[in-house]
Amino acid sequence: MAPNGRPGSGPRCIAIVGPFQSGKTTLLEAILERTGAISRAGRVSSGDSVGDASAEARAHAMSIEPNVATVDFLGETMTFVDCPGSMEFMHEMRNVAPVCDAAVVVCEADERKIPALEITLRELEEADIPRFLFINKIDTASQRIRETLALLQQASRTPLLLRQIPLWKDGIAVGFIDLALERAFIYREHAPSEVVDLPDDEAMREREARFAMLERLADYDDELMEDLISEIEPPRDLIFDDLARELRQSHVVPVLIGAAERGNGVTRLLKALRHEAPGLTETRVRLGLPKDGPPLAQAMKTLHMGQGGKLSVARVLRGAFQEGDTVIGSRGTEARIGSLLNLVGSNTSRIGEAKEGSTVGFGRLEGIATADSFSSGKMRPDAIVSSPPPEPVYAVALKVRDRKDDVRLSSALAKITEEDPSLVVESRPDMGEIRLLGRGEMHLRVAVEKLASRFQVGVETARPKVAYCETIRMPSSARGRHRKQTGGHGQFGDVMIEVQPLPRGEGFAFQDKITGGVVPRQYIPSVETGVRDALKSGPLGFPVVDLAVMLTDGSYHTVDSSDAAFQAAARLAIAEALPKAKPVLLEPILAVEITIPSEALSKATGLVTGRRGQILGYNPRPGWTGWDVISATIPESEIGDLIVELRSVTAGVGTFSTRFDHMAELSGRPAEMVMQKAH
Repeated sequence: MAPNGRPGSGPRCIAIVGPFQSGKTTLLEAILERTGAISRAGRVSSGDSVGDASAEARAHAMSIEPNVATVDFLGETMTFVDCPGSMEFMHEMRNVAPVCDAAVVVCEADERKIPALEITLRELEEADIPRFLFINKIDTASQRIRETLALLQQASRTPLLLRQIPLWKDGIAVGFIDLALERAFIYREHAPSEVVDLPDDEAMREREARFAMLERLADYDDELMEDLISEIEPPRDLIFDDLARELRQSHVVPVLIGAAERGNGVTRLLKALRHEAPGLTETRVRLGLPKDGPPLAQAMKTLHMGQGGKLSVARVLRGAFQEGDTVIGSRGTEARIGSLLNLVGSNTSRIGEAKEGSTVGFGRLEGIATADSFSSGKMRPDAIVSSPPPEPVYAVALKVRDRKDDVRLSSALAKITEEDPSLVVESRPDMGEIRLLGRGEMHLRVAVEKLASRFQVGVETARPKVAYCETIRMPSSARGRHRKQTGGHGQFGDVMIEVQPLPRGEGFAFQDKITGGVVPRQYIPSVETGVRDALKSGPLGFPVVDLAVMLTDGSYHTVDSSDAAFQAAARLAIAEALPKAKPVLLEPILAVEITIPSEALSKATGLVTGRRGQILGYNPRPGWTGWDVISATIPESEIGDLIVELRSVTAGVGTFSTRFDHMAELSGRPAEMVMQKAH
């Protein structure tokens, strides 16, 4: 039975994913309670759940990183990895789900969350990960299950296969009918459901729903189709074999129902996972990994545990690892396994061996990062999961509260970016800033909180500076003469320059037009050096770009002239010439592509135009029904909190990408405000 993933196939790993606040962590609590891993399910709102145990997760009552818990159910080992659902942390799923055997997508009958559900399902579809849909909060559902299924089908390109229908009493779901088992169950609070006789008045509804399920399965099974056409009741084993096969081949997405907060529907979900989800054998095939070879594992997540050191959460995809083994990572780094830990949230227990299929914590794997694969063989393994981090959409400038923490800040930033590769640290010496970039305001807020709580580095944040420049509108000329007598040798340099504007984006050009040797050749480079130095800050207080400077005349002294004197003369000439050339402020303009659900198009365009943006066009998002892409240009100074407002008008799912496009003149009141702030 092992090859087909039925009981006995070894430890499984299941990802729990879904939109924000759909109840994923609550479902994990219910699973832990039902399997006896904990005596009582905690609540996210009470701050006593096994998952979301970090101080940051507790403070914000939301998942900010994957939570791992291994349980035993009917003699089988299963590890569940609860992944964040917020768009700001959803990228964490990308390093987890591909090496899981299957995913449970937790959702609810809420039309506002359909776009977020679609994003989740699309990630799983593209990675070809078998998935169940668990409709949560069925106890508060206000519409019929068929209506709910039609609503949810909008988010899935794969057909949804209804496995259960609710039993209603006074408009409340009090149980369910399992269409494969043909049995009725009544929910019991925090306990397995009770089998009851199928109510007579539900028989017709059960037959219709069951036939619809069998019809869908028959699309992929000729034998089952013949039974249905011949009106022969198909064997139950055939139905369960079809359910397992069509799940694994991603022909269907089985749909189960329940209420995680009450522990309803959990046992049937666990049994479906145990009997129908694929095992490691199929997962290796999906990942293109041979069965034979040295032990191999994939790092899903890196955690820096303070005094506990670094912990790499990894799935063993082949073979087994022992404490003390030396491993080599997919980037060529060697490390020694310091410890092996079984994980139930933040609770750990030491184990002697990481067995094939298991998901465990590897202690102190220095140099092995999130998304790296590693092996105890002698050859560097190939990378298994290739998922580049999403592009940052929000940034802050960092400043340590205590100057003595400057050095520690670099080390702490290196660790949090190792934990979360979607965080980007950018050094901008030209702006005098260190920037932290990420997926949104909350994403960076949590990162800053981690700097303080885990690494004892307090920082203040500010909006990053904008790289304004200035240029000139007309030609001008000026003479710069530097003369100084200090006793003994003096200093003398004399230059005449002309400045002319260049087309936007041309930068800087220096031309030597000296004739007759009035400025000796050895001093020409010094003149250019002085010019470049003077252009670092023009009359408006910003770097000067897009101009040509010509050295046309000058004079020298055989004794007192020097490189330093001609540099000083050049700076004086530029300082006099630029104010006469009608300087103008330039601001960077970004090309922006905004991705949104179509119903939010008008609100999103309003955000663009309200930020001095220019709409260039609209197009349907390729391959996504009901989504649009807006092309626009927006000043960099207006981008700052765009993602915050965009997500506000798109139920949290809007996003964008940017690239530098050009510099544009900024005049009037906006320019005055920039210069006032700069000075």
